Amino acid sequence: MPAHGKHRRKKSGPLSRGILAAGAGGAVLALPLIGATGAHAAEPASPAVKSAAVTRSAPAAVAKDAPKTYTVVSGDSLAKIATAKKVKGGWQKLYKDNRDVIGGNPSLIVPGMKLTLGAKASGAAKPAAKAAPAAEKAAPAEKTTAASEATASGWVAPVEHPTVTTQYHVAGASWSSGYHTGSDFQAASGTSVRSIGPGTVVSAGWSGAYGNEVVIQHSDGMYSQYAHLSSLEVSAGQTVTGGQQIGLSGTTGNSTGPHLHFEVRTGPGYGSDVDPIAYLRSHGVTI
Repeated sequence: MPAHGKHRRKKSGPLSRGILAAGAGGAVLALPLIGATGAHAAEPASPAVKSAAVTRSAPAAVAKDAPKTYTVVSGDSLAKIATAKKVKGGWQKLYKDNRDVIGGNPSLIVPGMKLTLGAKASGAAKPAAKAAPAAEKAAPAEKTTAASEATASGWVAPVEHPTVTTQYHVAGASWSSGYHTGSDFQAASGTSVRSIGPGTVVSAGWSGAYGNEVVIQHSDGMYSQYAHLSSLEVSAGQTVTGGQQIGLSGTTGNSTGPHLHFEVRTGPGYGSDVDPIAYLRSHGVTI
């Protein structure tokens, strides 16, 4: 008899079992589980990229640097500030940018005012800017009116409705020369001071005891000086006409109160004075 032996069936490996399980209907359970796990692991990565992109784009909105400002001090004028701070467009640009702060008179600035340099004083003031050109056109009208009062030769008194309060050459210990070297005109602070005739500005600025002053050389070679001003509207080298406003009266320097100290000289400096009233009358100005 043939030898009896045991018939050994081959054992199915893990892979076979897996296949068998699939054949038994487990595919519905096994395959979706594998697929689902992979899908859900990959999907969360997508929003993370979007979030990072949003985070990176946020700093793109960087605020612009704030404009520079200047605080007005005693003796300042728009022309003086514009020159010192190198404002493009000069005092006219400085005034236009700060009109809401200064007001309708560019000559009237007071210590403590904060002016913006090279930019509009406030972004909220855009509607007012449209009305500004109309007001700006009206401003020169004051100067034109003053100039129209000049004589036929183009000469005027340094202030409107002139009244002399201290005559030329009055003796007194109050003056270093022993006498008054000019004529003082009655003028409240802020009164318009005008060039007496056509000429060129020699100097405009602080001058010790005279405070803020303007010196103008005229076509006949003579010089006129305007002292103790509260503000200046002209600068050295500028050409002016008779009756043009050059500043506002005040009480700067060695002064006991608001007035205009006015001199006529044969030279630009102190000590070359002549009778200012006689000089004005020689040009047809009645005082």
